[in-house]
Amino acid sequence: MVWTSELISNLSIMAIAGVLVGFINTMAGGGSIISLSLLMFFGLEANIANGTNRVAIIFQGLSSLSVFRKNKMLDLQKGGWYFLPAIIGAIIGAFVATDLDKEVIRKAIGIVMLLMVIFIVKEPGSWLKDRPELRQKRSPWLMGFVFFMIGLYGGFVQVGVGYLLLAALVLGAGYDLVKANAIKILITFVYTPFAFAIFIWNHQVDWYYGLALALGTFAGGWIAAHMAVKKGAGFVRWVLIIIIVITFLESFDLIDFKNIIELF
Repeated sequence: MVWTSELISNLSIMAIAGVLVGFINTMAGGGSIISLSLLMFFGLEANIANGTNRVAIIFQGLSSLSVFRKNKMLDLQKGGWYFLPAIIGAIIGAFVATDLDKEVIRKAIGIVMLLMVIFIVKEPGSWLKDRPELRQKRSPWLMGFVFFMIGLYGGFVQVGVGYLLLAALVLGAGYDLVKANAIKILITFVYTPFAFAIFIWNHQVDWYYGLALALGTFAGGWIAAHMAVKKGAGFVRWVLIIIIVITFLESFDLIDFKNIIELF
């Protein structure tokens, strides 16, 4: 790749946007819709943008997990059960995603948004309190299957997987939003390298854009994790609702991040 003023400008924009992406992904989920839109706007094909975005997810996880762990928000003993099925699902999903096109991404996002709206409206109070009794009642095999399916989707496209993980961890496992966010980040951090390796094998990673984006998401993840711990589940829930609404509007072409980007 030849270093030009345009390339340097694009990489700078990716790094700055990465701060927002890392913040949104850590606080709620769905930030990847911004990074994917930008990567495709800068000329990357959908499958390469999808692979490149995984670099940022790994760096974002490193920074935010250090904060959650320091503040004792990570339930490694119980949450660890969800890793293996998510990893297996992510590997399968990533193999499918190597031939992904842009319209498939958009349809997948729209379906996830509809599901999340239903979950939040159905049990709004469940998102604010920790319910350890649920973790004792749920069948580990049922939860394993749920996280396998979520991993399958995460390996496939990544965008919006945070919403599905939050729904499973809050409504299925009984965590409050702050603890669920910590485990959500840990699960994505664990399975992402496996999916990422498949994209590397298929030469579907642009390292210049990926590392620029990763610098931003590292900072954004650190900021969001601190805010989640400090502000609590109520604050995180409102951030989640706002982000879901914006992502839902973009998914159904009611707003277009690409057009917004072009204005700048």
